[in-house]
Amino acid sequence: MKYYGRLSVAALLAVAPLYGFAQEKVVPIKYGDMDQWIIRKVHESGVIGGNTKLLYEIGPTKEIDGNKPYKNMGGSPWGTSNVMAKVVGIVKTNNSVYRDKRDNGYCARLETHIESVKVLGMVNITVLAAGSIYLGDMLEPITGTKNAEKNMNWGVPFTQRPKAVRYDYKVKMSGEKNRIRLTGFSKKGQVEGQDCAITVFFLQKRMEDAEGNVTAKRVGTMVVKYDKDSDGWVNDATYEVLYGDITKHPAYHPETMGLRERDYTRNSKGESVLIKETGWAAADETPTHMILQFSSSHGGAFIGSPGNTMWIDNVKLVY
Repeated sequence: MKYYGRLSVAALLAVAPLYGFAQEKVVPIKYGDMDQWIIRKVHESGVIGGNTKLLYEIGPTKEIDGNKPYKNMGGSPWGTSNVMAKVVGIVKTNNSVYRDKRDNGYCARLETHIESVKVLGMVNITVLAAGSIYLGDMLEPITGTKNAEKNMNWGVPFTQRPKAVRYDYKVKMSGEKNRIRLTGFSKKGQVEGQDCAITVFFLQKRMEDAEGNVTAKRVGTMVVKYDKDSDGWVNDATYEVLYGDITKHPAYHPETMGLRERDYTRNSKGESVLIKETGWAAADETPTHMILQFSSSHGGAFIGSPGNTMWIDNVKLVY
C-alpha cells in the first residue's frame, strides 16, 4: 500500500489568512468568495431545439464559447453539477448551479430540478438533478446516467487540520413531505422523508495499492442538514470538525456521517475508482485529502425535491 502524495495546500487556499478572534485564524478556500465565475456557452443539438445554454463554473472570470469539455481553470479546486452531456450524439446540458448577485459581488445558487431530453426513437431520459458544488472536478462529456457518478473526482489533496468550516448560507425548502427518485431508466419513485439541503466535509487519509484500488481512513467529519427555510442570509455560520472515531459522539448521525463507499476518485493510473472507507483514523492523524460538498438535496444521485434551493458564499476554514 502507498499513501497519496502530500501536496502543498497553497494552491487550494487563498494567499492571505483572515484573522478573526484572538485565538483563531480564518483561511478562505480559493475562489470560495464566489465572486469569480467562468461562463460557458454550450450549443445544444438542433434535434432538441438547438438552444445556446449558459453553464456556470467557479473560477477566474472568463467566457468560453463552444461545446468543449470543461476542466477546472485558474487553479480552481471547485467542481459543479453543471455538465455538458453527449448521449447518442445529442449534446444536452444540465445547469443546476447559478451565479447570483449578492450585495456588491456574487454568490452560488444551487437548485434541485428535473431535466429531460426526448427524441423519438433515439433517447428518452428524465432525471432529477440537484445543485451541487464540491472540491474536485468532473470528467466531460457525460454519456449517460448509468454510473454517472464515476465522472466525478471527489476531494483534493490536503494535509491540514482545521477546527471548523465557516460560510454564509441561505436555504429555501420545497415544502414536499417526501422526495422523488428519477434516474432516467425507471419510473418516478418515492423516497420517504423530507428533502434537505446538506453540507458534507470529510478529511481522509487515503492509500492506493498496486492494483490501483483506493482505501481511506476517516480523519475528520462535519455534516449539517437544513430542513427549514432560513430567515434570509446567515453569515459566518461555523461548524466544528470532529476528529477520529465519532460513533459515540452525541452529534453522530450514521446515515450522513458514517463510513461510506460511494465516492469516486482518479487513482495514480488515471482510472476512476471507488474510495472505500475502511475505518476511523486516530484523532491526531494527518489527512491526505479533503472532501467538501454543498448540495440542494440529500440522499444520493437522482434523489430530491424540485424547488429545494441553497445559496452559498464566503467559504473558509477556521484554525
